[in-house]
Amino acid sequence: MAKRITKASSVKITAKRKAPLKKRLNKIVGEMVEKGIELPEAHDQLEKLFLTHVMDAASGNQCRAADRLRVHRNTLRRKLQAHDLI
Repeated sequence: MAKRITKASSVKITAKRKAPLKKRLNKIVGEMVEKGIELPEAHDQLEKLFLTHVMDAASGNQCRAADRLRVHRNTLRRKLQAHDLI
């Protein structure tokens, strides 16, 4: 019989995932600050990498990627163009 996932157990699972992610992000941000990377550049780098991964996960389908990101397809397309990803 499969284990039933309740809202409480779902919250615990999510909290477990966030802790290591937060720790890794904290380390990366610290390295970026040490290297003198400014916020606009950091934002652009993160957004481009994030978009690349989401597009790969959606097998290049912009509609699916936009749904996953919870943005309109035109917004996604504009961001992809801005980062020279299409």
